[in-house]
Amino acid sequence: MSAPLFDTRQVRRAFSRSAASYDAAARLQRLVEARLLEALDYLDDPALGRTPPQVVLDLGSGTGHASGMLQRRWPKARVIALDLALPMLRQARAANAAPRLPGLPLRNPFAATPQPVCADARALPLAEASVDVLFSNLCLQWVEDLGAVLAGFRRVLKPHGLLLFSTFGPDTLWELRDAFAQADEAPHVSPFMDVAAVGDALVAAGFFQPVVDRDLETSLYPDMPALMRELRALGATNALASRRHALTGRRRFAVAAEAYEARRAASGLPASWEIISAMAWAPEAGTPIREHGVELAAVPVARIPIRRRG
Repeated sequence: MSAPLFDTRQVRRAFSRSAASYDAAARLQRLVEARLLEALDYLDDPALGRTPPQVVLDLGSGTGHASGMLQRRWPKARVIALDLALPMLRQARAANAAPRLPGLPLRNPFAATPQPVCADARALPLAEASVDVLFSNLCLQWVEDLGAVLAGFRRVLKPHGLLLFSTFGPDTLWELRDAFAQADEAPHVSPFMDVAAVGDALVAAGFFQPVVDRDLETSLYPDMPALMRELRALGATNALASRRHALTGRRRFAVAAEAYEARRAASGLPASWEIISAMAWAPEAGTPIREHGVELAAVPVARIPIRRRG
């Protein structure tokens, strides 16, 4: 059995610590989230004759911004906000309970609000075929076995349920990766799946009509420490199991910062973000779930014969 790529406990700790600072730093996350939410307009097209979803899962919900948008889009739906870090869910609850700002209407106290669930994306605590829409914004880059996670998504999605997610591609933070490579041999930036691998994983998991898109965004920073501060505020710190467990020394950091300076443009230091977005549909009921290329049979308990003694 191969060693795990990520230290899940470190992922949880990092996002737990960043709960209070996340929203102020999440500029890129909000941009990608808005694009994903816009893609959901397709479901509301009356020409399709689809009924509004009853259960919507926001996986990797963080501070609950997308969950709230999903609840406003479908006010009668049960929206589940699921995250690995409990402080993130507490931050979302506090935001929902925040006092009204001047000039904004009062929120209906009887309106539905997202239901928080603290759980791991690799082991969803949800019933089979119980979710109409599974939405996930920039969460799956922290999962090393995408195929196994997609099999879990297949399990909880209803037949013809919609899967819509975004993740980072391999060109993300390549400048930072190259800069640290000049300082030491320890990994500092996570590896990411490319667009072809994401599409292949969707097909292998049995989803149909997958559509996978790739976008490249560039952020600018005054210096490398500013980029590192933003990553810490987001909880996007190094969680690789093979990472250096001691702090990066001043000398190594200085070498990396000097190497990064070679990338400087007139408006600042660039940082690349490759965004992979995917949409796909769960298949018909009874279609075998595939995991690691093997079909996993599902047999209802009622169909299992029981031989009684005596």
